[in-house]
Amino acid sequence: MAAARQDAVAQARRIVVKVGSSSLTTASGGLDADRVDALVDVLATVRGRAHAAGGDARETVLVSSGAIAAGLAPLGLERRPRDLARQQAAASVGQGLLVARYTASFARYGVRVGQVLLTTDDTSRRASYRNAYRTLDQLLGMGAVPVVNENDTVATAEIRFGDNDRLAALVAHLVRADLLVLLSDVDGLYDGDPSRPGASRIAEVRGPADLAGVSIGSAGRAGVGTGGMVTKVEAARIAADAGIPVVLTSAIRAADALAGRDTGTYFHPTGRRSAGRLLWLEHASTPLGALTLDDGAVRAVVDRRTSLLPAGIAAVEGEFSAGDPVELRDPAGRPVARGLVNFDAKEIPQLLGRSTRELARELGPAYEREVVHRDDLVILHP
Repeated sequence: MAAARQDAVAQARRIVVKVGSSSLTTASGGLDADRVDALVDVLATVRGRAHAAGGDARETVLVSSGAIAAGLAPLGLERRPRDLARQQAAASVGQGLLVARYTASFARYGVRVGQVLLTTDDTSRRASYRNAYRTLDQLLGMGAVPVVNENDTVATAEIRFGDNDRLAALVAHLVRADLLVLLSDVDGLYDGDPSRPGASRIAEVRGPADLAGVSIGSAGRAGVGTGGMVTKVEAARIAADAGIPVVLTSAIRAADALAGRDTGTYFHPTGRRSAGRLLWLEHASTPLGALTLDDGAVRAVVDRRTSLLPAGIAAVEGEFSAGDPVELRDPAGRPVARGLVNFDAKEIPQLLGRSTRELARELGPAYEREVVHRDDLVILHP
């Protein structure tokens, strides 16, 4: 199976690399210039080596944590704040410092960088998703390295990714990457606590069965980030399910990972690439309300993959506007799907159980449409 890893890495032309806060900052929260430079050295060398060998230069998207951590020391904060407002303030200060450091470091190799800040709201809606892809694709086509982070300065609790591991998996899908590399302060996934004797590194994961019985820790070591091994494994699963191979290892072994050597944990792709932003809708959106469907509508939506019409809706709850994500539930209250709704919550009660033709006659042609179109809907598998 080592050959599968080597082939996947060797053939990857577009790569997403994610690095965590603890791999870029000091324990007190400031950026560690030497660590940043060491990472950039690896990325620039791999990029140049492929070109020198006569092949196309590798395109790299860097998903980088560290904005909040970088902003702690300048604002006199001793640790990551718990409240969103101070996190946003730290991100505002730290994001500029982070991108400036990357800009200076990549400039040593004559490589430009471009800052791209995303929220879940930017990428679950059709127009915003297309625009995000065009921007990233254009940056790569012009030889720049996009540096992606969550837009912490404006993100609210409802539209946050929660961690950059998941963001990296979704960005890998967005840009149609050939490989995702997750870098942290741990050199792979272990079958137990890696700090204790007897724990063994799991070299590869072919599917969920390989993780059965494995105890995965929930916290990182440095205390400046939000992710831990749980979020990394979940991100790897998201990417692998979308047909993207993943290498999980430590930042100091980035060169080995990008050379296809036996380091960290390799996650084999287990699925096919799904349609566009539906992966984002499933994994990055937070439903702002719920629609309860009757049995017939559940069968139509889940089994036949049709749009949701007003006639199949039994109840509505929550406060949402047209375009927001909502959960679709069966009569027992179990979530079966998620989609972007075409009506405000206050409009839907008058639509319940009625045909679109009847609604068009009574309320006008604007009401002769789906409540959730099938192109804006993803089925949630148990």
